[in-house]
Amino acid sequence: MKSNPYLSFRDNAREALAYYQSVFGGTTEIHTFADFQASEDPEEQEWVMHGQLESPAGITLMMADTPKTMEHTPGGSISISIGGFLSEKAAVESYWEKLCDGGTIDMPLEPAVWGGIFGMVTDRYAVNWIVSISDDNETR
Repeated sequence: MKSNPYLSFRDNAREALAYYQSVFGGTTEIHTFADFQASEDPEEQEWVMHGQLESPAGITLMMADTPKTMEHTPGGSISISIGGFLSEKAAVESYWEKLCDGGTIDMPLEPAVWGGIFGMVTDRYAVNWIVSISDDNETR
């Protein structure tokens, strides 16, 4: 399993990703809302649905633009991402259930449009978590 910070922005995640790449080096990957038909708002089509930086030092940063339909609070926009494979599903689901205990499920842990299983929860201490389970043949 792997845990990475996931940073949220309103409409400048692409700019932030380029900045972090200039700071840490490495390679980036960007998927837009249009890539997954995830927004009907024309202005959001090229916004980042998922961006990722992998640095040579082993630093991984993930980020996305927050759709206009969702609240965005700068400074309170960090989520911790936990990911595993289907072969690790029992362990990841165990973490999910413990995080949900006393927390608020923001998006149920269920199949996602892009594949795998995905959910979001705010734990009892107001920490935001993103949990995903990928097919065993996918990369993290």
